[in-house]
Amino acid sequence: MPPTDQITIRRAINGDESALRAIWTQHAPRIDALVRRLVGDPDQAADVAQEVWIQIFRALPGYRGDSQFSTWAHRIAVNRTLNALRSLRRVSRIEVDIEEDSFSVEHDGDRSMLAQTIDEAVQKLSPGARHVFVLHDVEGYTHEEIAAELGITSGGSKSQLFKARAKLRRLLAPLMDESVPAKEEADDVASQS
Repeated sequence: MPPTDQITIRRAINGDESALRAIWTQHAPRIDALVRRLVGDPDQAADVAQEVWIQIFRALPGYRGDSQFSTWAHRIAVNRTLNALRSLRRVSRIEVDIEEDSFSVEHDGDRSMLAQTIDEAVQKLSPGARHVFVLHDVEGYTHEEIAAELGITSGGSKSQLFKARAKLRRLLAPLMDESVPAKEEADDVASQS
């Protein structure tokens, strides 16, 4: 993604709606995907993403250009999303456990189906495990950075990541089990030729 140019940012700070729209168009796919991964629920994610963009545009006059705009906006998105999740948690205080065996997948080779299946599996993680998994394995944060963001220890982050990966392996095992026989059949055909 090309960096957002300083002229567009200046115009946006001065209230130019076409510049604001250009910034949103360029950065919304990545920011909104991050919010969806962290929040889980699509309806709540849409609400939080809207709050994230409001925060980004409100904070825009404070953007100094010390880092790329995308990095700066990403950091706001993570912070705002985690704050929103804390607020939601305080309101609900109820976590619904999802039965692991209720998850099944039929393999059809379609990449978008596979991506959707993985995304659905990630959404079945507990909020803490999902946050750590997305921040570490998807966004590339270190355990120390995650600990600072979530208010946990580095060891807690590592533990949550271990649990998240283990549960994802269990949830995604049907995909792997179905692909093994197909590979073995292909190997058998190749050895017979």
